[in-house]
Amino acid sequence: GGLSMVIIPANAKGVTVTKLEAAGWWAGNTTLVKFEDVQVPVEMLIGQEGKGFEVMATVMNGERLIGCLGPLRSARMLLEESIKFARERKTFGQRLSDSQVIRHKFAQMARRCEAAQGIVEGIAYSMKCGAGAKEIGGPMALAKVEAGSALEYCAREASQILGGASFLRQGKGQLVERLAREVRVSIVGGGSEEIMLDLAMRMSKV
Repeated sequence: GGLSMVIIPANAKGVTVTKLEAAGWWAGNTTLVKFEDVQVPVEMLIGQEGKGFEVMATVMNGERLIGCLGPLRSARMLLEESIKFARERKTFGQRLSDSQVIRHKFAQMARRCEAAQGIVEGIAYSMKCGAGAKEIGGPMALAKVEAGSALEYCAREASQILGGASFLRQGKGQLVERLAREVRVSIVGGGSEEIMLDLAMRMSKV
């Protein structure tokens, strides 16, 4: 027994693929796939029968590395857009960026970005040096949580700095609006925080 991995062509008899409307990632391919009496030839088996989870395990860390880098890039873009906006926006006779409160927001956003970046780069170097799934599985799970947390924080603070502009899908805040709207898929996709934290602790045998 056990899980097996197979390839099923989207145009195979009995397969129905329906695109779903999502809050974000509009150019993505979030779909509902239905199978009705689908027959799969034995040659479509990937690897050995019953060893599908092992196949998945070999690619999960690579997927989660991407799941770290995407949110990190988005977090940095949110910081960049916040700084750009605050340098141009004037309130009470001075630039918004001249306010100590706003500068502290920049500092906290940057701190979280740099911390997550350092963790991810360390894991990437370990992978380059040959570390296997067992060695990096736990740290990678924690890194994904850290990167997602940085993105969530930066999305909130960017929205605070831009104010109402961050709620519009046009004008100076349109990128912040989009990135904030797409936060959830970065947090949940590839394994939610709860799953990642539990995985890290199980792999460390706590």
